[in-house]
Amino acid sequence: MGLRVAIVGATGVVGTEFIKLLERRNFPLDALTLLASPRSAGRVLSFRGQSLTVQLLTHDSFQDVDLAFFSAGASVSKEFCPSAARAGAFVIDNSSAFRMDPAVPLVVPEVNPDTIRNHKGIIANPNCTTIQMVVVLKPLHDAARIRRVVVSTYQAVSGTGAKAIEELESQVRDLAAGNPARNEVYPVQIAFNVLPHVDVFMDNGYTKEEMKMVHETRKIMGDEDIMVSATCVRVPVVRAHSEAVHIETEQKLTAQEARSILEKAKGVIVKDERGPGGYPVPLEVTERYETYVGRIREDISVQNGLAFWIVADQLFKGAALNGLQIAEYAMAHGILRRKDTTRKRALH
Repeated sequence: MGLRVAIVGATGVVGTEFIKLLERRNFPLDALTLLASPRSAGRVLSFRGQSLTVQLLTHDSFQDVDLAFFSAGASVSKEFCPSAARAGAFVIDNSSAFRMDPAVPLVVPEVNPDTIRNHKGIIANPNCTTIQMVVVLKPLHDAARIRRVVVSTYQAVSGTGAKAIEELESQVRDLAAGNPARNEVYPVQIAFNVLPHVDVFMDNGYTKEEMKMVHETRKIMGDEDIMVSATCVRVPVVRAHSEAVHIETEQKLTAQEARSILEKAKGVIVKDERGPGGYPVPLEVTERYETYVGRIREDISVQNGLAFWIVADQLFKGAALNGLQIAEYAMAHGILRRKDTTRKRALH
């Protein structure tokens, strides 16, 4: 018997990816409920050849739901995730609302799947940039213990949402036609430009996105002593984030040793040839499940240093796919089951 699944924020960029992946991965479900705000309720979306009408999200939307994916932003999650959990749903939240809550597991299945068992109804899906980085870091950390990470990200505009994609595409058209580019989503033109500003600035000069990478990496890896410094940059790419990562380890790892470790790592594909095109790029990684790594080399600026290049589809592995993999793991290990609503109704 399949699960009864709900997607909150079903019409958004990540919500539509959840729908796509549930179908593509043949997820075992008996019913799919699509939920959204009053602005999007009533829209019709397709799933497995059927037309489903998006319903209005309320606190009573989860009585007959076993599994709820939230992809509508932190304010919605803070308000409605507890209601879903109280109704007995297994909640996987893609927002930042609960990520640093000590009582909520922050999960990347390739890295810390056992923490799923500690859930109290809600599991947090990490930030997209953190997910793809820790998938690569964890096997190296297990081999040589990482002391320090310096990362620069190159983040696609789809991470901001559908309006950001439209803005990039319209700016390219306008500039190609000799017209001025208009910007509303970003503070400056994004077409043919880069913007070293993702999320709001914090008092320490870092942005909120950069500090997410600091705190989430430590929590997921289970090591508060790892030092992390990040610079997050928005680039004129539609989909898939890239990262240039430098690490310092306690034990020495050669580039070849690191390459061999990563070639065996779950969820990782190594593309590392020292020639033109011998590295992963966003276009080829789009709609791929795995995290790609290349440009693996020893960092000549420190004694036990490595440098490499990571690319992953942030809407798949960085968001919807990771959430779905959490659910798949939970089902496979008996953590997630269809709830008994018959008994629950009898008690009322």
